[in-house]
Amino acid sequence: MTEEIIILGIETSCDETAAGIVNSKGEILANRLLTQVDEHKMYGGVVPEIAARAHLDYLDKLIEKAMVDAGLNFSDLSAVAATCGPGLIGGVMVGMMSGKAIAASQNLPFIGINHLEAHALTPRLTDSLEFPFLLLLISGMNTQLLVVEGVGSYKCLGKTIDDAIGECFDKSGRLMDLGYPAGPYIQKTAEQCADPAAARAKYPLPTPMKGRKELDFSFSGLKTAVRNHVQKEGDDLDKAALCSSLQQTMVDIVCERTEKAMKIFKREYPAGTGFVISGGVAANRPIREGLSILAKQNALDFFAPPLNLCGDNGVMIAWAGMERYKLGQYDTLDIPARPRWPLDPNEGRVATSG
Repeated sequence: MTEEIIILGIETSCDETAAGIVNSKGEILANRLLTQVDEHKMYGGVVPEIAARAHLDYLDKLIEKAMVDAGLNFSDLSAVAATCGPGLIGGVMVGMMSGKAIAASQNLPFIGINHLEAHALTPRLTDSLEFPFLLLLISGMNTQLLVVEGVGSYKCLGKTIDDAIGECFDKSGRLMDLGYPAGPYIQKTAEQCADPAAARAKYPLPTPMKGRKELDFSFSGLKTAVRNHVQKEGDDLDKAALCSSLQQTMVDIVCERTEKAMKIFKREYPAGTGFVISGGVAANRPIREGLSILAKQNALDFFAPPLNLCGDNGVMIAWAGMERYKLGQYDTLDIPARPRWPLDPNEGRVATSG
């Protein structure tokens, strides 16, 4: 009988403090998460020093609660996995050092996880998806199209050259004074728009990079266009209409870029049948629906994590650790924290590419 493998995963790369536990059967034994929305709300964005302090204050208690949820002692673990990058370096250090301390004290393997890889591999936990598959990774700091060839093997087809899609959502929401984090507020406000077609006519927005052969993204100009509408309209701004126009434009941009990637993927990876969206922005309903339709039109199976696993969480770190544990890919305790860590080392150094 094969011995059950149990992995503790720790995530502290940005403003979510999280601990998760999974086993080799693909069962989620614990999923604890503490959001820092209240700490950062008054600033309209994440303040790195505040985030790191919050991780330091709450992580040990969160890990303890996760272990209680799973009914486990540290000695029951097979390994400890923790995010070692990319992300805000102060927060990454807190989670990484906590994970190393637990591993060292229990004489367990330590596995340093690339936060982006954890997002990429989540559908392997939730849907048992086989390699290779096409991935659109969309979050607050990342927008990338990648072919996931295997654990540790990624080919970048396109990435943002400036702002990430989630960053554009957050900054646009801040301009409209919608609340933080802005993504859910934009979706909710857009749903109040009675005539989406009229909204796009009233608030036209650009679709940067559309029609270009390259598969890169750009969202800085879109954010600037939103600012121009806000400044021009002032108190007369129809927030529901502008949010609707912005959201529809986002769908157009990601679908146009992704469809080109789908054609390349099907040509170069004929054995691949899956398309995945992952990351925090994958929770956006119109984007999720638009890409689901696009996948069907291009004869690809569509996969997206459940909403509670779209954003940063400890379960995805634990599962990425499981994938690497099964391959015998452990790390020594001197593995460093990395503020930047691209999945594809050949993709080039871009500010928001990880």
